Amino acid sequence: MAIVVIALVALVAVAVLGGAHWYVWRRLVRDTTRAWGPARVTGTVVLIAGPVLMIAALAAERGGAPFWLQRVLGWPGFLWMALVIYLLLAVLAGEVLRPLLRRFLERRGRAGTAVEETAVEETERPAPEAGPSRRLFVSRVVGGAAAAAAVGTVGYGTYGVLRGPGVKRVTVPLAKLPRSAHGFRIAVVSDIHLGPVLGRGFAQKVVDTINSTQPDLIAVVGDLVDGSVKNLGPAAAPLAGLRARHGSFFVTGNHEYFSGAEQWLEEVRRLGIHTLENARTELPGFDLAGVNDIQGESEGQGPDFGKALGDRDATRACVLLAHQPVQIHEAVKHNVDLQLSGHTHGGQLWPGNFIAAAANPTVAGLERYGDTELYVSRGAGAWGPPTRVGAPSDITIVELASKQA
Repeated sequence: MAIVVIALVALVAVAVLGGAHWYVWRRLVRDTTRAWGPARVTGTVVLIAGPVLMIAALAAERGGAPFWLQRVLGWPGFLWMALVIYLLLAVLAGEVLRPLLRRFLERRGRAGTAVEETAVEETERPAPEAGPSRRLFVSRVVGGAAAAAAVGTVGYGTYGVLRGPGVKRVTVPLAKLPRSAHGFRIAVVSDIHLGPVLGRGFAQKVVDTINSTQPDLIAVVGDLVDGSVKNLGPAAAPLAGLRARHGSFFVTGNHEYFSGAEQWLEEVRRLGIHTLENARTELPGFDLAGVNDIQGESEGQGPDFGKALGDRDATRACVLLAHQPVQIHEAVKHNVDLQLSGHTHGGQLWPGNFIAAAANPTVAGLERYGDTELYVSRGAGAWGPPTRVGAPSDITIVELASKQA
């Protein structure tokens, strides 16, 4: 039965993907060209090769293909994933503009004809020059604008990721935080997603940005990698350069369990980063705890809030590292003062923020749940397309404030 359901879902996904590409081809290629000349052939080849490369890139990453092949397929395949989204949105928007532009041209044409008919016809009117019909002209104008808008959007969104994350600052007052810990600064970084596209150079940018803020503590809140230690160990090596007065701490995200969580936990420790695997440590002024990601349940290593928080001194403030915002409900039950999360990417590609909002209590930023504050970072990197639209990447400096101060 499960196989049948999976097959039906796959069939629907292929049908939707094929239908979307056919629609984009029809509006951008067929409707803007007269016949099967070079332009139509080139457009058709692009709109066939794009989805093939996209599916191949996804299959190579998830299937553990040779890393060189993942890198070859990653850039064109994942960029097409972003590009086709905005081509589709732009073409749909063009459906609104198309009749308006056609009506404007028709009115202008009628006005021109009326002027000509009232003119004195003393000379023979020259034969009109051959050119595209009004419908073809409108299709080319709307199609060209749609393509330019999509390419510009994806290009700018990709540039935003590759130049590295910006620094965001937020202050969080905690009732139990003593005066001595007032102003304690935690650099929160999540969803770096080192992989076939974002590699060692990107990791170094993240490290340099964090170190430039001179934080008291660094929290790496999951989804560090998309691949094995064998393939991505060199890419993650710059993380050994992270510097903070009270050290760096790491909890797993869901993608670690797709990439060999045990090996990555060992590698992270080798890089000098402390791992919090359903564990807690006491820092001056507050407790720092961390729980495994929910995906770990598939390997018998899921989150255990009782183990991480069960026997702690409840009079002390507690900051919890948990990759997914949905873990906030357990955090509230265990009297956590502040949960730091990632996972959502802020939606990454608009309008993905609406989808993320349906699956997460908070998509990005600071919100309060009972007596517990939840801060969700949009993340430093990107999964799939190295592109962000409407959800710029960030590293957040969370400054703890004592209400006693």
